[in-house]
Amino acid sequence: MIAVTGASGHLGQLVVEQLLQKVPANQVIAIVRSPDKAQGLAARGVQVRKGDYNAPATLDAAFQGVQKLLLVSSSEVGQRARQHQAVVDAAKKAGVKLLAYTSILKADTSGVSLAAEHLTTEKAIRASGIPFVFLRNGWYLENYTENLGPALQHGVLMGAAKDGRIAAATRADFAAAAVAVLTTPGHEGRVYELGGDQPFTMAELAAEVARQAGKPVAYNDLPAEAYEKTLLSFGLPPPMAQVLVSADQGIARGDLDERSGDLSRLIGRPTTPLSGAVAAGLKSRV
Repeated sequence: MIAVTGASGHLGQLVVEQLLQKVPANQVIAIVRSPDKAQGLAARGVQVRKGDYNAPATLDAAFQGVQKLLLVSSSEVGQRARQHQAVVDAAKKAGVKLLAYTSILKADTSGVSLAAEHLTTEKAIRASGIPFVFLRNGWYLENYTENLGPALQHGVLMGAAKDGRIAAATRADFAAAAVAVLTTPGHEGRVYELGGDQPFTMAELAAEVARQAGKPVAYNDLPAEAYEKTLLSFGLPPPMAQVLVSADQGIARGDLDERSGDLSRLIGRPTTPLSGAVAAGLKSRV
């Protein structure tokens, strides 16, 4: 049995959908906080089980009979270490044979603020003794292409990334990598640094958006302090603004650039190019 946590989230849904192309539905367990929201999967023969990172008792039941588990990292920044520890403890208790975890690119060396909780989780998984695979995912292309409205309206993309390169890929690309390690042998103990084949700068992103949209869009690089103030002026909560600024500072350092080719090798094809992701983002606005 293969189980996926957070199976109703953006990444989790894609993993389950792609798993269903590889294994029978009755071998897939979708673990969600609200089973009512996953009845479509249940109708297709997937086992839907309640599992809440904040309620460890639900995890004990959810993991019964699971051989391979994908831990999709929590979206609750600041709570992840505690929540993920609960998953690790329950997985060990259930006798899970392989635990795959969606970490962050270069978790052990990155200065991006999000990396700390991911590294703590990696250490907890190692300490548990459960055979593991770390999927150190880079940035989602959708982080940019799903939010093109303001850039198109004002003709500007803002950030503090300087000319740092971003090895981003789509959620579907990262989901395919997770499916690969869950359905093929030989991944135990591996740490995969996952990034897109064609890293780009923010200026190149702006230029691609401008080319496809047929209207001017430029990248305005700001000092970190000015970028944070701008984000706060838009109404972003301070913790989220700080995460975005830290991410851009990491991009400037090279923390989100990656040239290993691990992702394309795992999925057996080139990763989605920036042009394709921008096209999809613009199409979704029509």
